[in-house]
Amino acid sequence: MTQERIDGAPEILVVGATGTVGRHVTLQLLASGVRVRALTRHPDLARQPRYVQGDLLDPDSLEAAATGAGAAFLIWPHPTADGAAAAVSAMARHVRRMVFLSSAAVRDVPGRGPESPGRPDAAIEALIAGSGVRYTFLRPHGFTANTLRWAEEIRTDAAVRGFGGGAGLNLVDERDIAAVAVRALTEDGHEGARYVLTGPESPSQEEQVRIIGEAVGLPARWEELPRDTARLRMLTAGWPPTVVDRALDFIHARVGDPEPVTSTVEDITGRPPRSLRSWAADHAALFR
Repeated sequence: MTQERIDGAPEILVVGATGTVGRHVTLQLLASGVRVRALTRHPDLARQPRYVQGDLLDPDSLEAAATGAGAAFLIWPHPTADGAAAAVSAMARHVRRMVFLSSAAVRDVPGRGPESPGRPDAAIEALIAGSGVRYTFLRPHGFTANTLRWAEEIRTDAAVRGFGGGAGLNLVDERDIAAVAVRALTEDGHEGARYVLTGPESPSQEEQVRIIGEAVGLPARWEELPRDTARLRMLTAGWPPTVVDRALDFIHARVGDPEPVTSTVEDITGRPPRSLRSWAADHAALFR
């Protein structure tokens, strides 16, 4: 892999620039001296420096935003791939390379291409691969920021109630995902790569709650719920039944069989990935 940078090239377009990962991509690009063009749907924000107004489901606005850009960081926050073909096509007419935030749920099936249950990531990967741009796909495991869904329970009574407390789930710090994205956007040598990104360990959900509690200074604990109770809670929250059942099956399968760990973050960035303990220490105020 070469370290040839594209500094001095046109701006990099960041889609999802205010999101969980995109905001770190934006900040790290700017810290590296790279010019950024941040896409936003909000008119007020679009009047600020570095921002341009646009929407993933409005190809004309995407094309205007991509005009003159040299590379793009893309997320797809929608539950289906509807509109993705037009969006990818609009961007591919202008940028030379594209980095897509996909998911570790995507699997490459020989002779059939990528597949991912319940999410459109595989379909969008296929669209990008067929668009003619140089591409890199990032397939992270769960974000550390996902633990913020427990914040109210930890804050209120230091207890998190859920199914599968013994399930070993890997969490990757969104700043590490962004660091890999920045390398792929600004260096040669990442074309065609499909990077599976993980944190350094796969603690159980019960251990995750304890780690966060220690960072916050609370004796946070896990309280196990029966699967049927957890399923009803998820359905009540609006999750589709098929997604709920797949999620619960996955959690059950990880009890005694933790998610695997990769060395990709360190291989690409030269630095070990941050642990959940490190992330929790940096974000403890959000749980208080």
